[in-house]
Amino acid sequence: MSLHKTIKSAAHGVKALAGKKTLAAALGVSVLGTAALLATGVANPVHAQIEKPEKAAKLVFETSWPNSITLWRPDKYYVDLVNTLANGHVEIQYNDGGTFSSSVQMFDDVQSGALDMGSDWPSYWEGRNTAFSLTTSVPIIFTPGDYMTWYWQRGGYELVNELYAKYGLKWFPHSVTSPESGQRTNKPVRTLDDYEGLRLRQCGRNQSRLLDGMGASAVFTPGGEVYAALDRGVLDGAEFSVPEVDWSMGLGEVTKYLVNPGWHQPGPISGIMINKDAYDNLDDYTKFVMKQAAQSTMLWSYTYFERTSGEYTKTFQENGTEITRLDDEVLDRVLTLVEEQILADAKENPDHAKIAFSMYDYLVSVKDWRQYQAPFTHGWVWDSLEDTHAQLAQITKDHGVYDETMAVINDARERNSAQVFWTPGNTYENNPVAK
Repeated sequence: MSLHKTIKSAAHGVKALAGKKTLAAALGVSVLGTAALLATGVANPVHAQIEKPEKAAKLVFETSWPNSITLWRPDKYYVDLVNTLANGHVEIQYNDGGTFSSSVQMFDDVQSGALDMGSDWPSYWEGRNTAFSLTTSVPIIFTPGDYMTWYWQRGGYELVNELYAKYGLKWFPHSVTSPESGQRTNKPVRTLDDYEGLRLRQCGRNQSRLLDGMGASAVFTPGGEVYAALDRGVLDGAEFSVPEVDWSMGLGEVTKYLVNPGWHQPGPISGIMINKDAYDNLDDYTKFVMKQAAQSTMLWSYTYFERTSGEYTKTFQENGTEITRLDDEVLDRVLTLVEEQILADAKENPDHAKIAFSMYDYLVSVKDWRQYQAPFTHGWVWDSLEDTHAQLAQITKDHGVYDETMAVINDARERNSAQVFWTPGNTYENNPVAK
């Protein structure tokens, strides 16, 4: 049959269905669009192939954060979004922080299956593997935009899931906030001398080592104890999170100064851990939804906390907080210490080397673009960037993991460029799924 006759036949078929509740009406497709679909033999195959399981899978989720620490917001958003999009496929029961577990026990509880799912701040797990420290916030190096691009376009998601899989976990990066506020103190801090002798709440192995190298003492203090420790003078200052979260914890009541910029966590990432057995038992559509929901939640979380960071910065100032600025000597010292740490840990740990190299490989790939666009772009470029990248490349070669790391990076780039989308009926592995 000629194309003209096929289209004419299809048009007659559509006309015959006029006045009835047709498939086109149900799907919101125009008559002309329906004719085109019929002419090409395409009848919305994506939706036609999505089949609900007989019973929705039931998963128990717990946020790491108590209600007083509003980092629970992206966790709730993610669970609500998955339940809405995967209606009839999965039902996730959301639980407040502290219901069954805690932020520092969450890894073990999800790994063992005591909980199906839980949120995390990956640096809590760096005692198990130093590579976890890179996945959440590298001091002074990665911005929120860097993390989003690296995770979704340059193999970060795949490499970090290789790391979590070693511990029986599936992981989705779902939250990135504004850069964290910085250290809130009871004395102004502008120079290296001002850091000398201070006892500061600091979370993260690398961040704590940085303070040690600047003359201060790092004191790990759980979030729920920070206010009391500052109030009693046990701490001279503390960092915790973005302005909204710091305000919700009452830190404006027990500190006078804010040390800026917040070098310790310029791009804070949190994630969703899922017991690997529980994840593997889900249907393919639910797996697809979970990843898409993570991407959507990450965008929502960044825009939400960026908005409130502006609002709560003003609130802190109106209530007496004075903002001080670190001088260039301090920031240069931080950068030197950060890169020394990254290289030292990469030499000791091939997992750390793979992830660190991939991050620097991304930074080098956008270096010229950023310099051409300055000052109208995010992120920054520093003199030692390319040299550190070259050293990390050599370290991955020494570990024998250079080729596999580049393969992951290139595969992610090719899949995203090809943009061949997953379709129901196929096994879901990643998205886009084909080169």
